[in-house]
Parts: sequence; C-alpha cells; structure tokens
Amino acid sequence: MKAKRFFYIAALIPVLVIIGFFTWFFTIMFEGEAPSVVLQPTPEFLSRSQKFNVKITDGNRGMRSVKISIQQSTREITILQDSFPFKGLLNVEGVHQIDKDFELNPQALKLSQGEVDLQVQAWDYSRRGGGDGNVTVIRHKMIIDTLPPSIRAVSRMHNINVGGSGLVIYQTSSDSTESGVFVDEIFFPGFPDRGNSQKGIYHCYFALPYDTASDPKIRLWARDKAGNTTETPFYYHVRKKTFREDKIEISDRFIERILPYFTAFYPLDPQQSNLDKFLKINNGLRKENHEVLYGLKEKTGHERLWQGPWLRQKNAASMARFADHRSYYYRGNKVDEKIHLGVDLASLANSPVEATNHGRVIYADRLGIYGFTVVLDHGQGLASVYAHLSKIEVSLGQEVKKGGILGLTGETGLAGGDHLHFAIMINGIYVNPIEWWDEHWIEDNVSRKLALVE
Repeated sequence: MKAKRFFYIAALIPVLVIIGFFTWFFTIMFEGEAPSVVLQPTPEFLSRSQKFNVKITDGNRGMRSVKISIQQSTREITILQDSFPFKGLLNVEGVHQIDKDFELNPQALKLSQGEVDLQVQAWDYSRRGGGDGNVTVIRHKMIIDTLPPSIRAVSRMHNINVGGSGLVIYQTSSDSTESGVFVDEIFFPGFPDRGNSQKGIYHCYFALPYDTASDPKIRLWARDKAGNTTETPFYYHVRKKTFREDKIEISDRFIERILPYFTAFYPLDPQQSNLDKFLKINNGLRKENHEVLYGLKEKTGHERLWQGPWLRQKNAASMARFADHRSYYYRGNKVDEKIHLGVDLASLANSPVEATNHGRVIYADRLGIYGFTVVLDHGQGLASVYAHLSKIEVSLGQEVKKGGILGLTGETGLAGGDHLHFAIMINGIYVNPIEWWDEHWIEDNVSRKLALVE
C-alpha cells in the first residue's frame, strides 16, 4: 500500500512541475501590466517651439514599439515612431526603458489656431490582445495660439523728465493677461480703467530713473495666456536733467551721536573703528532698507486713491534735493558717496507731518537709516515715504485723507537734525516729488490724459 502511494506521488511530481512551468510561462507570456508612460511638460498652450520628454518603462516583457503623434481635426502628424527588437530568452535583453526628447514647432508643423491632441502610444511584448501586447495611450490636449495680443497708446503727448514720472493711457486686446510699460529693462504694470475695463483701457504710471541713459527705450508691452508677447513704441520726449553735487562732512561728534541709536537693533563689530561702523550703516543697512521699500510695490492697490496736486510740508525749507550726488568726507578725505533719493524739508522741531494725498498706510515702523517711517499707498503703483519721524500717529492699513497727520518730524535714523525726508516711488522706483507738488504739471501730464477716458 505504501509502495503504491509512493508511486502515485512520484508520478505526480513531474506533472506538477510541468503544470507549474506552463503556468509560469503563460503568466509571463500573457502578463497584463501595460507600460508606464510619463510625459513632461504638459502646457495648456503651445505658442512657439516647445521641447518635450517622454519616459516609458516596462519591467516585464519589454517594449515592442512607441508612437508619438499630433491630431488636429481629421489630420494626424506622426512626430516619432520606433520599434524595438526582441532579444534573448523572454526578451530579457530587450528594451525595457525609453527616455525620448522631442520638439513641437506649431509653425513648422503648420498647425491651425485652436485645440490639438498630443498622443503617446506604447506597446509591450506581451501575447495579450491577440499578440499585439498591452498598450498604454495618453492624450494631452493643448491650444495652439501663436497670435500675439494687440496694444496701442490712447494718450498722445508724453514729455518726461529724467528722474521724473510719466503716465500713458493705452488699450489692449481682450486676450491680454498682463501689460504695462518697459523703460529699458524696468517694467511698470498697467492697471485697468474702472469705467472702461471691458474695452481694455489701462493706466500706467512709469518712472524715468535719475541715472537713465541719454536715449532710453520706452515701449508698451503685453502678454497673453499662451505666453505670446507684443512690444510697440509710443510717442515720448525725454528732457535731460542735471542734479546737484553735495559735499557732506562727517564728524566724530556726529558718529558718536548716532551710533547708540543703531547698536540697539543693528549688529556692529565693537572692534571696528567708529568710521567703519558708520560706513557699514551707510552701505549695508541702507541697502537692506531700500530692499524693504522696493518690496512695498507689491502692496499697492489697483484703484487710484489720490486726487489733485500733492501737498508740500508747510513752512518748510528744502535742505536737500532729489538725486543729489552726495560725497562724504571724514577728516578731509572722501570716504563714501551716495545718491539722495528724496527731498529733505526742515521746519520747526517736531512739526506735524501731513499726508500729501489720500492713501492707505502700508508701512509704519522703524526702518534703519530712515528712522521712524510711514509709507502711503496711493494706488496704481504710486507710494509716498515720510522718514526720520520722532513719532508715528497712524497704523498699518489705515485709510488717510490728504492733509491728515501721520506723525511728527524728528531726527531718528541717519539724520543730522530734525527734518522730514520725503520721497515718491512708482512701482518701487524713486521719482522727483517736485512734479507732484506742481498743479500745472498734474494738469498737463495726468489730468488731461485721464479725461480722455472719463
């Protein structure tokens, strides 16, 4: 009985081995895992020649073929098609991974404006599907848009002083998503006109920096969703300006007076001389402060807040002008130089400081060399700066009216005496405040242009 049972078991083992082998063989031959396909990038629009990459992986039977094509309406364009040989037992030595780069140029392919399908197909060597293998198909829809947006100036006369401000009213096509003015490589964004936004009317205040080259390139610019851009010139006339040279004597007494104020919040090396500490403040801290002020351009609103000519500090004498080239001397030797990016106004000590126009407080705190400082947003990229205050009487986010009290003059920061440092910025670029105090300049360069679209 035992011998008979042993005989059956011995006879069954080869059968089980054969069944196991064929099960394994058919599992391998007819495996059902399709290739993995990853396409990058996947843009929404195709406006110019674009590079793509496709990675295809099949760890089982290996790759049989791949096809990449573009389909638009009834038209199909094959971009890439390749087949891979079967190598070794069960294709162990065949291709199991593909990493392909390809490029699509809508103009070279003569694609029409509108929707297209980018299709990637990948087959493996499985015996499924009647021997055709597993297939992976991915489709990515894109919109062909190679037509740039249109943009044109609506306002006509644009006379701009070096160091001054300009305003252009312009119109863009409805597909434009971003627009404004470039002055050389500096961009100034446009803001939609409240009453004519549906017509594509925009306002753009821009600056001509004090150090602008003699022949700046100023042009309108627009971009659409697809990334198409347009640049177009408009009429402008640049008036050259010269700025003062100013010599400032730095005394030991002045340095000794201001250092305690800065050591309270700014790290200074006690081993350095007082002069080196002053130079670190005048350069390193000044740079940090300017970065803070420049960054406030992101907090200006889209709506115009100001109205009419801007107020000038009452009963105040001008102690320093915009874009003065300051040379600093210590014991008869020149030790530094800087550009004064504002106007210094001096009156009685602790005089009230008025808001030069309607606005919203976007900064109200101590700011390094500028001491206690208030910055107002006047909308559409315009901001005003009030520095060296002895006291701040407004808070962040507060709406203020023209003539409202912001604080009191003082000598905080790097001030040599009680005064107000006043500045105006357009999208973070300093401009000459004198223009904005001038009623005639406002009328000729701003109000008349705004009246064109009112």
